Amino acid sequence: MLVELSVMEQRYQAVLAVVQEGWKVIEVARRFGVSRQTVHTWIARYQAGGLGALSDRSHRPSTCPHQTGAEVEATICELRREHPGWGPRRIEHHLARAGLEPVPSRSSIYRCLKRHGLIELRRRRKRREEYRRWERDRPMQLWQMDVMGGVELDDGSELKVVTGIDDHSRFCVAAGLVPRAVSKAVCEVLASSLRRSGIPDEILTDNGKVFTGRFGPRPVEVLFDRICRENGISHRHTGGRSPTTTGKIERFHQSLRREFLADRTFPSIQAAQAALDAWVQEYNTIRPHQALDMATPAERFRLRPLAKGKVSVPVDAREDRRGQWVLRRVGSNGMVWVDNQLFSVTNAYKGELVDVFVEDAVIQVWSKNHLIRTVARVREGRVRKVRADGLHVKDQPATIRQASTGA
Repeated sequence: MLVELSVMEQRYQAVLAVVQEGWKVIEVARRFGVSRQTVHTWIARYQAGGLGALSDRSHRPSTCPHQTGAEVEATICELRREHPGWGPRRIEHHLARAGLEPVPSRSSIYRCLKRHGLIELRRRRKRREEYRRWERDRPMQLWQMDVMGGVELDDGSELKVVTGIDDHSRFCVAAGLVPRAVSKAVCEVLASSLRRSGIPDEILTDNGKVFTGRFGPRPVEVLFDRICRENGISHRHTGGRSPTTTGKIERFHQSLRREFLADRTFPSIQAAQAALDAWVQEYNTIRPHQALDMATPAERFRLRPLAKGKVSVPVDAREDRRGQWVLRRVGSNGMVWVDNQLFSVTNAYKGELVDVFVEDAVIQVWSKNHLIRTVARVREGRVRKVRADGLHVKDQPATIRQASTGA
């Protein structure tokens, strides 16, 4: 009858064979299929602690100099519970800014969160190769703007937030709450942002009705388009069914929902706006951004505030625009020279006399009652030379011209 012996019993038999029966160590090692050093170790452990010392022992080292301390591990877990959206990289950056020495590595923080069940393990989605990342070279070249819902009040009503970020720096330039996303409310947020941060070269939006009227039964110029035109801003639109074009503003909405709106309601629109302004201030100046190598958006954004009244914001579509009319002849290369500023109106108008309406902020070029070009003005004051090629041009500040809608 075969009897199965435990590991500790086999070790005990090997020790007795050497100590009591006088067997040689090499013979015992050969019989039990172990090395001579292992048999010597069993004998030493038996002599030091008896039969109990022959049981299995943990292979864990007695000391681990690089192990994360219990206090640091507790801090990591506390930060994760307080900020569920923070990952290992954000927590690592926060610990470094807090002056912790030494700072645990990103992988150590990940293992800590995994060990305490504070991170959701999911398969990483494979990056689609057709996606192309792009970014403007400097601030104020391009703003991305959109409208987002989901801001709830205590009475159950919902507010909309008009958002805008600078493409280069991810700086939030607009975050205004409105009861309804109508044209006037959206444009009031836009005008406030232009006065506060300056006039960008371009603004990128989707094709919503508050942003453009080109997809209606009869294309018209909406108020948003007019503000862009009168301030020399190129209004760009996304393609059909291509939300990734405005991916930066969509990613900002994700952060806004996760860090500001999660499980939260507000007593009034004023209280919600005050809380949103505080969050935006932290987002711009304190919160590091991974896409900026953990810099804050404010560190990459240069504010260019404008003097009061510098931004052209029409109150009524029929209002009169005050400025100065001058006459210029387009050069053979399609260029026009106005008040020491050279710009192109394309070769289609070369040699033609055009009317130029000069305001403090923009310059508009008109050809036969059609607006053909709008550029931002770099100088201020009145234009001294109002005539071109000896032709007489009167100052006509009260003249109203309408752009062609292509009808």
